[in-house]
Amino acid sequence: MTDAADRMVFFEREYPSANVVLVRGDRPVLVDTGFGSDLRATERLLREAGVSPEHLHLVVNTHYHCDHAGGNGGLQRRYELPIAAHRWEADLVNRRDREACSAEWLNQPIEPYEVSFALSGGDEIQTGAATLRVLHTPGHTLGHVSLYETETKTLICGDAVHADDVAWINPFREGAGAIQRALESLDELARLSVRQAYSGHGSEIEDFGAAVAAARSRYTKWLEDPEKSAWHGCKRIFAYALMIGGDLPAEEVRPYLLGCPWFADYSRHGFGIEPEDLVEPLLSEMLRYGP
Repeated sequence: MTDAADRMVFFEREYPSANVVLVRGDRPVLVDTGFGSDLRATERLLREAGVSPEHLHLVVNTHYHCDHAGGNGGLQRRYELPIAAHRWEADLVNRRDREACSAEWLNQPIEPYEVSFALSGGDEIQTGAATLRVLHTPGHTLGHVSLYETETKTLICGDAVHADDVAWINPFREGAGAIQRALESLDELARLSVRQAYSGHGSEIEDFGAAVAAARSRYTKWLEDPEKSAWHGCKRIFAYALMIGGDLPAEEVRPYLLGCPWFADYSRHGFGIEPEDLVEPLLSEMLRYGP
């Protein structure tokens, strides 16, 4: 039996840029592209693995956040690479909808790109060495997908499951049932026989069953206490902003937060207070516990 390592190369990236996976074959596929600012490093990793970017057959996005799809525009501009994504996200991206990638809401710009192939759950992607089955795993985003290679029992799960954390949930852009959808996605993934699981952040998942159980437990607690989800989302988004854009001078933190759509939504609808009243609690929370 062919080993998964012969078919796939997992590149663990420095947080918060997303990991990427190269799936080998006559028609090699790159799953996710990381931040746009990491594009040169992505190209170098591909060449070191023996596949030049211009020889890629397809880019597949697990979802359209900038840490996963930020390199799409550069790769498409340089090499005319086709990109595949779930049909719901593909439509938003191709129509240049203001909601696409949640870029405006998150204040996380992303270079424009075109989606060439709209995916649905059950579709298959052939690389010549592997067959990737598309699984629709919404929750973190409505169009989130995971990819499963049956023969080697390898799962590429994006932000659906992590080794030691969970993805933040965005009810303001993904809908009030986002946590329930994330739980249903975990149920679907738990039914798979998984030998290797590659997450969008962090190391390879060594105990997939334990990771799924831990995520289910945490999301269930968020249903019981929605403020836990709101705190997690606020801290994670703000931490990303600081990692992407660099540290803010103390005097700029308050006006920055008050100018962010995500901060206003979480303040009013996550905590039931005005944004001005959440600035100090959020800063205290981050200093006390970290993101």
